Amino acid sequence: MSIPFIDIQAQRGLIGDAIDTAMLAVAKSGQFIMGPQVREFETKLAAFGEAKHALSCSNGTDSLMFLLMAWGVGPGDAVFCPSFTFAATAEVVALVGATPVFVDIDPDTYNMDAVHLEAAIEVIKREGRFRPRVVIAVDLFGQPADYPAIAAVTREYGLKLLADTAQGFGCRLQEKHPLHWADASSLSFFPAKPLGAYGDGGAILTNDDELHDVLTSIRVHGQATSRDAAARGFEHDPKYLNMRLGSNGRLDTIQAAVLIEKLAIFDDEIARRNRIAARYGDALAPHVAVVPSVIVGGVSVWAQYTIEHEDRDGLAAHLKSRGIPTAVYYPIPLHQQPAYSHYPVGPSGLAVTESKAKRVISLPMSAYLDEGIQDTIVEGLKSYG
Repeated sequence: MSIPFIDIQAQRGLIGDAIDTAMLAVAKSGQFIMGPQVREFETKLAAFGEAKHALSCSNGTDSLMFLLMAWGVGPGDAVFCPSFTFAATAEVVALVGATPVFVDIDPDTYNMDAVHLEAAIEVIKREGRFRPRVVIAVDLFGQPADYPAIAAVTREYGLKLLADTAQGFGCRLQEKHPLHWADASSLSFFPAKPLGAYGDGGAILTNDDELHDVLTSIRVHGQATSRDAAARGFEHDPKYLNMRLGSNGRLDTIQAAVLIEKLAIFDDEIARRNRIAARYGDALAPHVAVVPSVIVGGVSVWAQYTIEHEDRDGLAAHLKSRGIPTAVYYPIPLHQQPAYSHYPVGPSGLAVTESKAKRVISLPMSAYLDEGIQDTIVEGLKSYG
């Protein structure tokens, strides 16, 4: 029996026909770029995320970069982010010419440590080489960062707060989405994400009208917004009046059609994921060094189910021999990667990040993980050592 690490096909048994119908409707319409399903999806996404605006885009990386562009982040600016995350979080900072400053993580949630964040900001301010501008908090493995604590820091220092919720869209803290504290949220619809498309896709949530207008422009080559066109008396297609540097970052209509169907069942899938995670935790707690814990008052979407083990690599080899796949997120923290090792880190280094990178291992997880298969995974882990 082959066990998938993330079973992205199981969902098709429930809504496959609806998705096929939706995709065929797009094919028949011929409206492959910015068709009506894109706006419909944005409206429904904003409602789900309790946001005034949702702007879809081509992928999660662009959603991060477009926000930095809209805020005018560039050379001389410091953007604070964790090192224990996927490269895209810091990549976009460097791509706009700014400097990522890496911050350590909380040992229980793996998300940004607000105390270390403040210490890092103080050091950067004192040194005077860079202007602190933005904090990117990552909702790693599906659970919310400590937004009340992080937002308190960003307010104190006058920084923007960007919620990188690529792995965590749908998570909540104190029954609120990350946008309750953040200036904007960045989403990814990569197929393996809890809310995944049939290809690449991303989105931005915000309550800021002006920011939304600028993002709308950036998404299509810096085209004129309605305000831009009115101010200049321009009556032609807005894409032919370019007010700012932008990109080609639109979400394909066919992906919007798929995501409309998936969003309709997303709440139920989050509940399923939490039941599966609880079952994992009960079974594995006596047999591993650490089972994941969720921040008090938080609800995770469990993009990954990540444990700690003293012999992580040995366990991975053992499970592989039994047909059980695993993954390691992330074996080399960003501040130790060749592309990012020259960027600054917070004071006293990133000891927690470096320790966790050697211990974490993720097990198969999806909203439709069969209990029998889950038992097989658990038994395989129990049989090691």
